[in-house]
Amino acid sequence: MKKLYVTLCAITLFSFAVKAQETIQYYRPNDQRGINQFETSKQDTVKFTGLKVKVGGNFELTFQALKQSNTAVPYIPAGYSSSVTSLQPLTHGFTLPMANLNLDIQLADGVRMNLTQYLASRHHENTWVKGGYIQFDKLTFLHSDLIDEIMKSVTIRIGQNDVDYGDQHFRRTDGGNTIYNPFIENYIMDEFSTELGAQFYYFHKSGLFAMGGITDGLLNETVVKSTKIDVKTGQPLRYEPAFVGKLGFDKQINKDLRFRISGSAYTVSSCYSNTLMSGDRTGSHYYNVMENAAVAAATTLDDAVDYNFTSGRLSPGFSNEIHAFMGNLFLKYRGLEFFGTAEHVTGRTAAETDGRRANQYAGDLVYRFPADKENFWVGFRYNTVSMALAGTGDVKANREAGSFGWFLTKNVMMKAEYMNQKYLDYPANNILNGGKFNGVMLEASIGF
Repeated sequence: MKKLYVTLCAITLFSFAVKAQETIQYYRPNDQRGINQFETSKQDTVKFTGLKVKVGGNFELTFQALKQSNTAVPYIPAGYSSSVTSLQPLTHGFTLPMANLNLDIQLADGVRMNLTQYLASRHHENTWVKGGYIQFDKLTFLHSDLIDEIMKSVTIRIGQNDVDYGDQHFRRTDGGNTIYNPFIENYIMDEFSTELGAQFYYFHKSGLFAMGGITDGLLNETVVKSTKIDVKTGQPLRYEPAFVGKLGFDKQINKDLRFRISGSAYTVSSCYSNTLMSGDRTGSHYYNVMENAAVAAATTLDDAVDYNFTSGRLSPGFSNEIHAFMGNLFLKYRGLEFFGTAEHVTGRTAAETDGRRANQYAGDLVYRFPADKENFWVGFRYNTVSMALAGTGDVKANREAGSFGWFLTKNVMMKAEYMNQKYLDYPANNILNGGKFNGVMLEASIGF
């Protein structure tokens, strides 16, 4: 019934969205046209004629055929009657469909609001709000010629919004929104979170751009003073602001070649529960891999709770202090595109006095064809992560993925992926010791 409900919601929303497709200013389309679009453009292509509401959405359906194995020794901790290092058996089948509801409202000339809701996701099967923001590309209500001239190059975004750290989050899967991602899953270390704050952009006609922002550093805001002690300082945790910045260059060099390079930084010195490396609340699209049935039974409260909804991913768990740096390179020559990531992160929890580190490298090579439509693609991704985990030590994970995809229309997409992921250097009594999983994923997706 849940799958049927989500499907009917997607069809209903699609019928509302078709006529409103071209009424929103400074907007990234939720369909094929949004691929390889990063920040929203400063080109004023839509004439403002009054308040407009665009109801859109995303819906995905995935078939999983993965197999897994490990070499961990049996380990039965206190309170368990069986080993917690044996893998839960998998079968081939469909996963829970995910769906998003996107509301974009043109409030005034150059003023747009967004509200995104997850209608259904792996982690929460009920409807809940992801976040929302207001974006200013014009400030005509201030009646200032000087400000109007400045705003031709400036964008301001305020609200509970995606943290604009790095460029990878523009290409990732977000719940039911899989349109922008040529692969099924995101990076092994998935750097994504929504935080309350503001981000300010400057775009120069040469292709140079810069962004500076400030957030509260939290996924879930609170006004309750922390009683948790930071062992490094001996004082209760402080709620300090997080700062994010980006500097880059993005230009269509000629009709065949586009070049983009950017560097990003995110830093917060004290936080109650920062989630920059684990802020996806919808869940991984590799279901139940490298999990244990005994742990699941002891942890799950009911059949609607997925105790390890981020299966297949790794997070260093830097919840108190984090300093992250990412560089991205994007090249597109005709139908051939490359997207690369190099990332270095240091941080710690409140229970640690010394910092730990995590490094991630990834590269996507995608070829889209034919030249006039680019509605087919083949791609390959390599992703490697190394990090020091609290209580575990230095570990590593590698993933290779090959994909093939087809946009039947600009709104309807199908893709297939073969992937292989391995875990290295885990202790013998850890379920990920010698762990690996591989196989085929099939996905159909709608975005409008």
